[in-house]
Amino acid sequence: MNGYICDSCAVQAYEITQEALDAKKGDGATKLNLKELPKPVEIKNFLDQYVIGQDDAKRFLSVSVYNHYKRLLQKGGDDDVEIEKSNIIMVGSTGTGKTLLARTIAIVACTLLIVDATVLTEAGYVGEDIESIPTRLLQVADYNVAQAEQGIVFIR
Repeated sequence: MNGYICDSCAVQAYEITQEALDAKKGDGATKLNLKELPKPVEIKNFLDQYVIGQDDAKRFLSVSVYNHYKRLLQKGGDDDVEIEKSNIIMVGSTGTGKTLLARTIAIVACTLLIVDATVLTEAGYVGEDIESIPTRLLQVADYNVAQAEQGIVFIR
């Protein structure tokens, strides 16, 4: 009740709280620019460190992730060139590494959500509605809307 705090300690406490609030709130999504964006070859080399085989899948996935971020960074210019959204379907037997590839690419990607398709149903039926996917993506991004908007959803 009768404690005192010096001016420099008060200023330092204020700065620490501001830093904590700024970190929690976030300044939006991860700051990316086209120069720092890893090229598809670099992404594939990264995947080669963790996944054995599946060279075609790693190559396609690397290009798709690169194009995803390139599309997000694309400025609205005078040219009418628009990079299309890239959807990928990976088909294979159990244990062939589809989920491993997705989890490994999550290290490169800023936000990745892996969803089990067997629990998804149409609205009104027993199971999880498709509308729950954006909510879960927002949860994975720690409720940072800008980061969730740049996220990738992997439905298995």
